[in-house]
Amino acid sequence: MSGHGGHGRHEVKEPIGWMDKPDSVKRFFTVFYVICGLLFLAELLLLGVENAHPHPLEERMRFFVYPVYGFLSFWFLVLLARPMRTLLIRSEDYYEGGGAYREEEADD
Repeated sequence: MSGHGGHGRHEVKEPIGWMDKPDSVKRFFTVFYVICGLLFLAELLLLGVENAHPHPLEERMRFFVYPVYGFLSFWFLVLLARPMRTLLIRSEDYYEGGGAYREEEADD
């Protein structure tokens, strides 16, 4: 029993996926941040370019319309979470009691 069962010894496994390697993760996030920076610069450069048919909200808020819209939408979902929880939450034995399927009745 000594040594073959794996009890008591923990071997460190080699990384198997690209997300298990710290260098790959660092490279991925570096590329991600560079792309975000380039998109931000493009937004600033194209800020003065007129849209042929702008939305009225875009005309008033210009650059901040989508960040503000996203923030307000997320804020609404967070506030809505508590009422949804009280509406959707079930007890731990929800499926075991009441109208749940029971094996004793099925064997008869």
